[in-house]
Amino acid sequence: MRAAQKAVQTAAASGRTILDSPAIARVIDRIAHEIIERAGDEHLGELTLLGIPTRGGPLASRLAQRIGLFVDRSADPIPVGSVDITLYRDDLRSRGVRPLSPTCIPDGGIEGRHVVLVDDVLYSGRTVRAALDALREVGRPRVVQLAVLVDRGHRELPIRADYVGKNVPTSAREQVRVSLVETDGIDEVVVR
Repeated sequence: MRAAQKAVQTAAASGRTILDSPAIARVIDRIAHEIIERAGDEHLGELTLLGIPTRGGPLASRLAQRIGLFVDRSADPIPVGSVDITLYRDDLRSRGVRPLSPTCIPDGGIEGRHVVLVDDVLYSGRTVRAALDALREVGRPRVVQLAVLVDRGHRELPIRADYVGKNVPTSAREQVRVSLVETDGIDEVVVR
């Protein structure tokens, strides 16, 4: 009986995996196809992907690579960059000092471009609001859209993603942990 209880406690502590490596690859492919479809041939050349650190950067790179593969953009890759939101967060006082992440805007900037912000988890919407504020400092895109790997709900601001890998209803007490090979050595999404 005790062994069974310990097994249940261990499983609860480690969480439940909602996306494994093959599932993440499928989700990225699906989002890439959706971006291609919505951008259309006339605006695909204006596309720029900007990841929100930390895991949005690798996701943006993966999406750009897959989009380039699907529409044969090997000679003209999709521009990818990142936008640091640290100084634009509204919780700086409550979270304490945080290190700055790099803002890397691709050559040519974002002025008049079709920008897709990429993040791992959409929760309250405050990170996205901070990213939109940070974008104002570097240019004025023609269109800004949002792609997220996981939308867990619990929005505090009127923000929604244009491209969602997986909707995961969660309680406010649960955590959604995204791990990517580039940052964590493994691809998985776990709810704890």
